Amino acid sequence: MTTNKQLHTFHIPVMGLAFTIDSPIRVANYGIASVISIADDDLIEKMRAFYSEKFDIPYHEITKKIHDYRAERITSYLNLVDKIVKDKFEIFKNELAESKNALENYIAMLPNKSEIKKGLEHLMEDGIAFKENIKHYLENNIYPGEIDVNIMTKLDKDNFNKKEQLPVEFNDAHAALRGFANSNLTSSVILSAGMNPRLFAYFENFSAFFPDFNNNLKKKIILKVSDFRSAMIQGNFLAKKGLWVSEYRIESGLNCGGHAFATDGYLLGPILEEFKQKKDQLVQSAHDLMVKALGQKEMHIPATPLDLKITVQGGVGTAEEHSFLLEHYNVDSVGWGTPFLLVPEATSVDAETRELLIKAKEEDLYLSHISPLGVPFNTLRGTTNEMFKQKRIDENKAGSSCPKRFLALSKEFGAEGICTSSKKFQDVKLDDLEAIKDTVTVETFDKMKFNITEKACLCVGLANAAYIENHIQIKGQSQGVIICPGPNMAYFDKEVSLSEMVQHIYGNANVMTDTNRPNLFVKELKMYFDYLKNEISETTADLTAGQIKKWNAFKNNLMEGIGFYQNLFPTSNYFENSLNAIQDQLELYKTKILEIKIPELVVA
Repeated sequence: MTTNKQLHTFHIPVMGLAFTIDSPIRVANYGIASVISIADDDLIEKMRAFYSEKFDIPYHEITKKIHDYRAERITSYLNLVDKIVKDKFEIFKNELAESKNALENYIAMLPNKSEIKKGLEHLMEDGIAFKENIKHYLENNIYPGEIDVNIMTKLDKDNFNKKEQLPVEFNDAHAALRGFANSNLTSSVILSAGMNPRLFAYFENFSAFFPDFNNNLKKKIILKVSDFRSAMIQGNFLAKKGLWVSEYRIESGLNCGGHAFATDGYLLGPILEEFKQKKDQLVQSAHDLMVKALGQKEMHIPATPLDLKITVQGGVGTAEEHSFLLEHYNVDSVGWGTPFLLVPEATSVDAETRELLIKAKEEDLYLSHISPLGVPFNTLRGTTNEMFKQKRIDENKAGSSCPKRFLALSKEFGAEGICTSSKKFQDVKLDDLEAIKDTVTVETFDKMKFNITEKACLCVGLANAAYIENHIQIKGQSQGVIICPGPNMAYFDKEVSLSEMVQHIYGNANVMTDTNRPNLFVKELKMYFDYLKNEISETTADLTAGQIKKWNAFKNNLMEGIGFYQNLFPTSNYFENSLNAIQDQLELYKTKILEIKIPELVVA
């Protein structure tokens, strides 16, 4: 199977709904891969109108009156992005061939060990027939970055026409997948937030996800996972349908942006080691199952396994960490998300929010419960959304008008679903709470009220930054901006250019002024320690044997992870300058974790 060699050893993961909505248009000509969220078709349609006007491309609105409007909007936007990226790339190649200055700047952004970088530097020195040689070399060796898309599998709400439920293929995630499958892109869909068997089965409807007679995949599947076991289960589930997972994108359970899916105390280092040791098992298991399934379908069967990449993301902040992950764990690429929120050339963030990010310290970045999904959500204090939400609470108007309904997943009040951040939902819950006010303490009442009103409208809040930055009118209730950086944002404190950030990743520049930043593995360990401690202290319900067993396993897994790191770092050529500090911190958390008292089950 033929694949392009990667120009870069990093990628920009999906961030929120808006922050990477147009990142390929901004960075793909440099060979940088990035990911578009295709959850919000309303945002997507407005961005299509915006870019159609910007690049003088005819635009015809796809309204909600059109039968399959959600999928149609997504297909049309992705086709537009594909066209713009290809056009920009041709212009860029010509610019590199015409301008030595542009070429030098481009070479400076390539990885130090890149063969293409060495080839271009050699041609620069050559001088003879420079322009023609460069043109020919560029034509054969560089290409735009991937335009990948992300679908959060949990966001698969049933949809209705008036009161009549539509067929399952009109569910949100199903329609998004169809929109991608019908697009002109040759790229990947990243599935995050775990397995959705019904959605996974829907892939079988699209031939682009099956290997052709040359063993190529027009459309690829990437699974975002947090451990080896889930990768094996999901990969084999898809393989039984004749579908190949082309990449497992390992993400730290807690040291990441957006929703945080904590593991049971399994740390990133041991997880990566397991993938390194068992990659062949992952490949062979899926290949055998896929061969059997393709045979039953009477489709083309590849003689050997297709390519499989292992990539990682979450909390990476230095060139040394980047290199360590690539070289020690043999990963194919490292995701850099949060730091790119400070790069206006790469991400869509409004000026006010970016300034808030620049000033953010460790205590400003926290794991909240604002998501209506009921999953912990990394967020930032002081956002405009926080202000508008609190104003409504103070005026006894808590809750959102819920114009988009992507998170209307609670079936508590009927089959059509309702969002827990909506005014409609919170009104009922607050009325119920008022009825028991005299039976609970003031402290308990206030806490219960906070738990209801804390939920925020992510659908609007995570989309608004792109509207504000591009001066697109925002209709309806004022929601402000929600942003979901990882904890790593605390150590980046200035706006930087794309070139500066890329050179920082490769160790040719430094955009980080905070010298007290902890090693990424130690930072994640601290977060898991805090997570376990909070889980135990905040549990008010009657304990079960299962809960106690889970906490004990969590604690043991953390201890095993510390032991793994204590053996790993002294034998590595990396982190030599900070080794003593790392070892001291590991020992500190070992002591702290041992001191955690897991409650015992009281038998009546």
